[in-house]
Amino acid sequence: MRLFIFKDAINFMKYKWICLIVSTVLVLASLGSLFTKGLNLGLDFTGGTVIELQFPQQANLDKVRQSLTAAGFADAQVQYFGSSQDVMIRIAPRTGVEQKTIGEQIVAAANQASPEQVTVRKVDVVGSSVGDDLKEDGFLAILCALVGILIYVAARFEWRFSVGAVASLLHDVIITLGMFSITGMEFDLTVLAGILALIGYSINDTIVVFDRIRETFRKLRDATVDETVNEAITSTLSRTTMTSFTTALTLIVLFFIGGAMIHGFAASLLFGIAIGTYSSVFVASGLAVILGASREDLMPTVIEKEGADTPSL
Repeated sequence: MRLFIFKDAINFMKYKWICLIVSTVLVLASLGSLFTKGLNLGLDFTGGTVIELQFPQQANLDKVRQSLTAAGFADAQVQYFGSSQDVMIRIAPRTGVEQKTIGEQIVAAANQASPEQVTVRKVDVVGSSVGDDLKEDGFLAILCALVGILIYVAARFEWRFSVGAVASLLHDVIITLGMFSITGMEFDLTVLAGILALIGYSINDTIVVFDRIRETFRKLRDATVDETVNEAITSTLSRTTMTSFTTALTLIVLFFIGGAMIHGFAASLLFGIAIGTYSSVFVASGLAVILGASREDLMPTVIEKEGADTPSL
């Protein structure tokens, strides 16, 4: 019976040390890039000018970008919003130049890309202090999410599994931030929303694995810890794979045809799902096993009633 139960189980725990070493290297490389290179923060965090224009007909974004580049705004972000006639242009802050002047130059350049006069719908100026507040609030939101998850997992499982779950989440967040730092992709509020969504997705996957480990501990009394964890992860592998695959399909569509507005959001979740699935198996579970998790840690405490063993007269 013992051989029959485990003959199809994948030996994930055999590679736990190798995977933890690889993860440690990736985390250190990500931290190194974050401290030396930093993130390419978007206008949501740095401030700048946002101009909304309405074209009399469908706007040609390539021509608009070419006109802006010729006018000295090669770093301008141009995208549709609402319809193909509505265009949003975002410009990073420029020292020594009034925002009003920048707005006039942008409108003049946009008119060069249109056969008819464009209409200015709105011009917003985002100050650097607002960007700093958004930056602080955003990363505080990530910290609060991690602390809240630590409390939740500690109440539901034993402390070794709590440490594994939180370490897995930190692993996912740091490496995803490192990816944005190394590639130089813009980090804005949509990416921050993607990171927060990643935390929820990753902890859900980890909780499913931990629940199955607890069930398997109760069912297989004579199995070792490694055998039990391998059996539990193998039994949830099809569910994890299908969930990740179907979610990734949606994100791939958003990444390629969803537009520049949600490009960073889709990229952060696409990468995060891949690294989160890996960490739920090898980082969270592997670290819990290394810390000495055992069957007794997950078994419910038996409360003996006073006088239960007293024979009746």
